[in-house]
Amino acid sequence: MNTEQSSFEKFGHWLKQSVGLKLSTITILMLLLLIPASMIKSIIHERESQNRSVLREVSSKWANEQQLNGPILTIPLVYEYLNNENETIQKTKHLHILPDQLNVYGNIEPKTLKRGIYEVVVYSSKLKVSGLFDLNAKIDQSGLKEIQFDKAFMSIGISDLRGIEDQIQFQWGKNKISVQPGSRLPNMIPSGVSLDVPNLAENFTKMVNFSFDLNLQGSQNLSFIPVGGSTQVELQSPWSSPSFNGNFIPKTREVSDKGFTAKWKALLLNRNYPQSWVDRNMADRMQDSSFGVDLIMPLDDYQKATRSAKYAAMTISLIFLVFFLVEILNGKKIHPFQYTLVGLALCLFYVLLISISEHTNFNIAYLISAGVSSLLISLYSTSVFNSLKFTAILSSTILGIYTFLFVTLQLADYALLMGSIGLTVILAITMFFTRNINWYKLHVSAE
Repeated sequence: MNTEQSSFEKFGHWLKQSVGLKLSTITILMLLLLIPASMIKSIIHERESQNRSVLREVSSKWANEQQLNGPILTIPLVYEYLNNENETIQKTKHLHILPDQLNVYGNIEPKTLKRGIYEVVVYSSKLKVSGLFDLNAKIDQSGLKEIQFDKAFMSIGISDLRGIEDQIQFQWGKNKISVQPGSRLPNMIPSGVSLDVPNLAENFTKMVNFSFDLNLQGSQNLSFIPVGGSTQVELQSPWSSPSFNGNFIPKTREVSDKGFTAKWKALLLNRNYPQSWVDRNMADRMQDSSFGVDLIMPLDDYQKATRSAKYAAMTISLIFLVFFLVEILNGKKIHPFQYTLVGLALCLFYVLLISISEHTNFNIAYLISAGVSSLLISLYSTSVFNSLKFTAILSSTILGIYTFLFVTLQLADYALLMGSIGLTVILAITMFFTRNINWYKLHVSAE
């Protein structure tokens, strides 16, 4: 009986002193704590999804993303053919002509609208559009009966007509024409305005200037289709966080805290459609050539919170490593339940971060969240360690981790570099402090 009891006592003593078992227990705890960490990521994604929903709702009431396409001149052509029964039939085709030159100068005035705790970027733009049509287009004369100049019309694509703030007066040569709502080329321009073109027969084979002003509201994005044989677009805005996108990047750009200026230039040879064609649908090719600018929120808070949550495993591992080393070096036994409480305090940081950042600046939210989490763990470790020295080491480690994470979040372009350097430094420090430990003869003291 005494032998059996002695065996149980030895086994219990081994359980309390086994370093390998302690490491296994800590590893399992760390993996279990990744479950609430992943739940935190789900919360962040849910809040981000709700933010996008609000963005779509507000944008739909203001005006959605805007794209300018055109102007495109369309002239009906009547052809006569003989069919197999030797009967004469007529068919109307449409000749589409693009401007030889297209110039756009615009000023974008951004605004932020709030719906509850969410912010949405919208804008009001003032665009001056001008250019030149070379009407010396080649027309297939085979079977051509009539060119219906009196039915010619101009189309201008505007993706969301609700954003038009003022009546558009189109200057065609010496004529000023009011445009009408609706696109007459639904397959090529789904949404836009159009106008009848006067005196086209007199001007055909000549050069004709055009211009118009467009005051346009929109949300987040403004883009253009380079329909000109030479297209030049210049935009300026006080928005300091633009994202240039599309098939062309600006030839020149200046971005500062005071805003941005950008200039694009696209030539006929840079795109995959001609200056004129008959009855072909070039909508897809034209869309593929679009370019423009996004007015984005600088490193949006949900993106930062998601990126910070990706470091949860590293943060928990490092803090647990400090606790474990205190056990080894100080001979102070720490219960797995105490590890769990510390791990939950670390997870609390991410919950506080996302909830507070929705109501204030992200940096302030980070400072508050990191401060609360650090204070909880430091005060708790004072009782666990019974040593101001080791508490100070732990507090310094937590401060270093949160500082490193904050710097990494700010340097989006160098996040991977910062992360790899940081992990290398952490590994080097761990190897240095554990270099003299004899792990084969090591036991965790039992109190």
